[in-house]
Amino acid sequence: MKSKTWHEKHEEEQDFGDKVADSVANGIGSWRFIIWQTIIVICWMIVNVISFIKHWDPYPFILLNLIFSTQAAYAAPIIMMSQNRQNERDRIQAQHDYQINIDAKNEIEALQIHLSKIETEKLDKIIEMLKERGVKI
Repeated sequence: MKSKTWHEKHEEEQDFGDKVADSVANGIGSWRFIIWQTIIVICWMIVNVISFIKHWDPYPFILLNLIFSTQAAYAAPIIMMSQNRQNERDRIQAQHDYQINIDAKNEIEALQIHLSKIETEKLDKIIEMLKERGVKI
């Protein structure tokens, strides 16, 4: 069985509100949302400027401004919650990367010590073999 990564563990720890905030932030921060909102606003303005029926939101589009204000009032804190979670994920990843680097450093140091020991043993054997052959060192 494969062990879970830190990211998978972090995803499992998120509650419903966290997932909703991330989804909303991803949606609001997309080109799809910007394009659809632009289309709706343009249609809203056109219908209210050249409408043959009663204008429900005449210029200066006070109702549209109220809608945008309400949207901003809810979107800003939701986006901030999502950003805070992203910062937490980044902090956890940085800590995880740091720990991996420390472990790798320790392994490299252990390998260097082991290789140095092997090299010393080889040199000792070479010196011993040379002495056995009568070579002065």
